[in-house]
Amino acid sequence: MKRLTVKSLALFCASWVLLAGCVMTEKYEAEKARAMNFQRLLAQEEKRTGEMDSELKRLKRESADLEARNRELTAQLQAVREQLARVQEEMALREAAMTKKAAESAKAPKGRRADRGDKDLLGTLEEPPAEVATPEPSGTVTVGGTARYHEVKPGETLFSIAKRYGTDVKTLKSWNSLRSNSIEVGQRLVVGRE
Repeated sequence: MKRLTVKSLALFCASWVLLAGCVMTEKYEAEKARAMNFQRLLAQEEKRTGEMDSELKRLKRESADLEARNRELTAQLQAVREQLARVQEEMALREAAMTKKAAESAKAPKGRRADRGDKDLLGTLEEPPAEVATPEPSGTVTVGGTARYHEVKPGETLFSIAKRYGTDVKTLKSWNSLRSNSIEVGQRLVVGRE
């Protein structure tokens, strides 16, 4: 019986070693599969990180380009604002000069000849019509009690303004010392006398 017990004990130990070896092999294979899976996931994450790094670099370059463009546009806007301020200042000075000249010419006796400044300002000595056929539009302003002015609105032309005040383009150009038919929005034009 002792033989049998030693044999069975040896058999038991051998089976246990074999069984333990199988379990160890399974654990090893499972750990190996997890490690391979982890390596695959790590490689994917490294690839995504590389793509995100390159995207970040691209966005930084674009941001720098946009900031440079923004600075350029800001400088251009500032230059346009300064130019607009100069033009408005010039227009105010011209307006004041025209108002003064119109007031002086209204106070001057009828027989007096206009001096050179009056002729430059009003073009010729041609008298505007005494009465205007159409009613006075809301855009007109009376200055000095004699000259009637019109402020140019968007879409208006010399022809439409002349028609509105019952005169012609040639006369309007002459009263305002215009060399061409181009006018600008906001420009004040002499359109007649009251």
